[in-house]
Amino acid sequence: MAKETVYLVLADSILIVHTLFVAFVVVGLVLIYMGYWLIWPWVKNFWFRLGHLTAITFVVVSTWLGNDCPLTVWEMALREAAGESVYQTSFIQYWLHQILYYTAPDWVFVAIYTAFGALVLASWFLIPPNPLRK
Repeated sequence: MAKETVYLVLADSILIVHTLFVAFVVVGLVLIYMGYWLIWPWVKNFWFRLGHLTAITFVVVSTWLGNDCPLTVWEMALREAAGESVYQTSFIQYWLHQILYYTAPDWVFVAIYTAFGALVLASWFLIPPNPLRK
């Protein structure tokens, strides 16, 4: 297998992981609030909730610091090593533009991520996770 092919397979794998990460953060919050109203006990699972809060906290802090997502950086480095074109913006901006034809300044995405992070944090108080058992 050619070196370029290995790079592309790795880049595509990172893209899949990145998509699953975004889905976990976005769909996870929707399911937490839905689960509260539909009385799904699993949405109060401490480890699920901690993982969800940790994921969005990483995103929010990274954007506040002006850092690109490491998954985007790794994917783009691998695509570049394979001789493919790379994104000129962040992962989210690129796909939002592709899906919705929408672009915005970086501060808009920082605000969106921060607001979303606040909703996740609020869910800890509005729908608290079950305490850990001893």
